[in-house]
Amino acid sequence: MTHGSPDDSPGDATTRVLVGMTVLAVVAGAITGFVGGAFRWLLVRADHLRLDIVEWSHELGGAGWVVPVVVSAVAAGAAGVIASRIPLSAGSGIQHVEAVDRGESEPPPGRVLPARFIGGLLSMGLGGLVLGREGPTVHMGAAIGAWCARVARATRDEVRVMQSALSGAGLAVAFNAPLGGAVFCLEEIAHSIRLRYVLWTMAAVSTAVMCSRVVLGDEPDFRILDVPEPAFSALPVFVVFGGLVSLLGVGYSLLIRLFLDASDSLSAVPGPVRAAAIGAVIGGALTVDADLVGGGNELSQALLTGQQLTFLAVVLILVVRFVTGPLSYAANTPGGLFAPMLALGALSGVVFSQALDWIRPGMGTQLLPALMLVGMATLFTSVVRAPLTGAVLVMEMTATTSVAVAMFAAGATAVIVAQLCGAPPIYDTLRERMLGTDDR
Repeated sequence: MTHGSPDDSPGDATTRVLVGMTVLAVVAGAITGFVGGAFRWLLVRADHLRLDIVEWSHELGGAGWVVPVVVSAVAAGAAGVIASRIPLSAGSGIQHVEAVDRGESEPPPGRVLPARFIGGLLSMGLGGLVLGREGPTVHMGAAIGAWCARVARATRDEVRVMQSALSGAGLAVAFNAPLGGAVFCLEEIAHSIRLRYVLWTMAAVSTAVMCSRVVLGDEPDFRILDVPEPAFSALPVFVVFGGLVSLLGVGYSLLIRLFLDASDSLSAVPGPVRAAAIGAVIGGALTVDADLVGGGNELSQALLTGQQLTFLAVVLILVVRFVTGPLSYAANTPGGLFAPMLALGALSGVVFSQALDWIRPGMGTQLLPALMLVGMATLFTSVVRAPLTGAVLVMEMTATTSVAVAMFAAGATAVIVAQLCGAPPIYDTLRERMLGTDDR
């Protein structure tokens, strides 16, 4: 931004920049909070509309099942058109934020914001693709931060840092998790803790979350019963569980890349057509069971509040969502990866709990609530390789800290197992693909 006069001492100039950019972070945070809050609010309404369409199609009987298939295909195809016109709006967006922070790409232009907003409502809302709201929200926050910094005539470096700080605000709004958003920015985006990063991120995140709560209210994303702290003697169970979940995460990352490769190999087919075809598949799954598609928030909430599903049903949902998540991402429409991974993590906790009960009756049932929460954080950790962000996000989203020790133990195990498997962090892979530097 425009600095002080030549007569200013270096200390005065530094203070001016620090204070001025902090005020700018507050302004950008407020915009991000209201935009992200509106995006979340409309996504919920779009989800309800999608489910109403499915219910209505079932009442039609006969060929009524075709209606959700067509709606999902058209919505995904339309989102694909937007992404083909504005390529930066495709996929998660987090990889682009990271590339900008590393100086490998330019900050997102303003047109990314409406493309992400509308495209996300189409692909995730009406289309029901198995994607997360956090990717578009993070990228919209980054675009708002970069735009505000440019308007303030900030330096190139300040624009870069501001877009990174506001990406944390976007994540905080996506999950109503201010601490998680701040940790995400420092651990996953910046990979460093410096005064200006911390200060601008804190200012942006706190303002964004307060403004989003004006739109959404102030409730944790998931409402759960009290979860007792697991006994110290149960810690080895969570270490084993962390290793198994990490293998699931390694497979999930691999499947994402395989589906992206398969989509790229069909380059002769226009991107919107590929997106529509994937949307039709998702629409077909939707007609069978709503839990098989979508971001997975409602499914996670149902599991965390004790909804009883048969073991076979849980395994089936896990297997289908394990495939439909990477398939949905290959559509190259706006949408992230976090939320679907949280649902998979909760499902893995249910499966492991049942396996424990077979080995030692009653133990799995006793540890089930903790296993679901640890599974959510650990799958995220194994795929993204950001253990603190994963643990903090889940604790904030559930307003529960009693499983912190178990989360850290499982998360540490997950990182080690993923490293031993040679699986790179997913956003490193996606960033390299975006920049065209991967060695496929």
